[in-house]
Amino acid sequence: MKSFRSLRFRIFVSLIGITILSFITIAIVTIYQYRKQSRTYHNERLLRKEEQLAMQIRYVLSQTTFPVEDRYIPLIFREEIYRIADIENINFNLYSINGTFLISSQAGLRDNKELHCISDTILTTLSNSMDKRLVFQTALEGDNYQYSYSYINDLQYKPLLILHIPHFENDTFNEGFLLNSLYNLGGVYTVILLVTIGVAFVISRYITHSLKEIQKRLRTTHFLGKNEKIIVKNTTTEIGELIFSYNEMVDEIEKSKKALAKIEREKTWKDMAKQIAHEIKNPLTPMRLSVQNFERRFDPNDPCAKKKVADFTQMLLQHIDTLSDISDAFSAFVSMPSQKKEVADLNAVIRRTIAVFDLPYIHFTSSQEEILLSIDKNQMNRMLTNLLKNALYATESTADPLIEVSSFVEGKAVYIIVKDNGSGVPIELQERIFEPKFTTKNTAGSGLGLAMVRHIVSAHGGEITLSSEEGKGASFVVKLTIKNE
Repeated sequence: MKSFRSLRFRIFVSLIGITILSFITIAIVTIYQYRKQSRTYHNERLLRKEEQLAMQIRYVLSQTTFPVEDRYIPLIFREEIYRIADIENINFNLYSINGTFLISSQAGLRDNKELHCISDTILTTLSNSMDKRLVFQTALEGDNYQYSYSYINDLQYKPLLILHIPHFENDTFNEGFLLNSLYNLGGVYTVILLVTIGVAFVISRYITHSLKEIQKRLRTTHFLGKNEKIIVKNTTTEIGELIFSYNEMVDEIEKSKKALAKIEREKTWKDMAKQIAHEIKNPLTPMRLSVQNFERRFDPNDPCAKKKVADFTQMLLQHIDTLSDISDAFSAFVSMPSQKKEVADLNAVIRRTIAVFDLPYIHFTSSQEEILLSIDKNQMNRMLTNLLKNALYATESTADPLIEVSSFVEGKAVYIIVKDNGSGVPIELQERIFEPKFTTKNTAGSGLGLAMVRHIVSAHGGEITLSSEEGKGASFVVKLTIKNE
């Protein structure tokens, strides 16, 4: 059903329909014109025959020695009527003015005089007609008849006789000629129809090919991906303008992407600068207060002065370490070192990472003993470390914490799942969980851990998703594609 509504189908059907319709129209016009010309021909032929017969009859009447009366007409035309019928090649009858049959060129009608009297209706109509002539049409056994009644006048235009011509229209030749013409016309149009089908197929394919290419590109056009321009040669003006408009749209999208990327970079750096300032300010404020307080209260002669200096020094070192951790986190996020990929056992990397934490409630399972994959082991270790730290934070307030790490191969992909039974992530925050500087931790946090995780996964050509329900834990799924290298 969908193909019936397609432009290609409509063009195809339209061209064929126009051809068939033109043939039907020409056939109807031809038949109509033939019928019209045939009627005109027979009417004119009948009129000529009437005039010629009237002239012959008047000539005979002018040469006869009998009185021109009804009772002498059969005698006057006893032989002449056959001669006239042969000369004019048509049969006719003669009636008196009151409609009484007198004589016929058809010998068989002479014995049925009572059957050939003209009716009073015809006599009245003939008498009242303007040209003193009546013509009738009738059909008998499939044949068309045309017969007429007319007066034969003397030189003073006084009616003498009524001429009746039972004219038969023999259209056998003309009908055969018409059928032959229609047959030839049908043959020509059959060839034209076949040519039209071929032309319609080529034209519809030519037009819809460019449209399908445009449709294909429009379906794959999106703001974030790479959009290619359409290059189609020898197109119509309208389709060429459509392609030109599409290519202009692609250029505008690329310009918008660059402008948006620039805006996003500027916004990211501004937000990051604010975040860095905020994170650095957090330890600096207590350090400043501690120094001021220590300066105000410190007494060199105090017996515990040495211990107080040691405590104060330890406190400053802790804050300095915090600043160092913040600096390292931002440095690692911003200047991610280039990858050093090598084929390694992913399970071995996972086991070594878990071993560093040395916690009994972190468990690892895998469907295979080893999973060989082209990875950067250091970045993969950093990614797993951040996921495990995130899980540890989420299970801090859980009475019986559990963190499960698993790996398996499915098709052309390797999956790593880090699942915990911690507090979970509220659904309204899940979309932002991988954004830089976003954190759900109540304590100080850079908000870059999961952003770094996504960055590392993307650099390996993979993707990471979160499945979580508040109060029931969270599950991070990392999908890495296996590539033949």
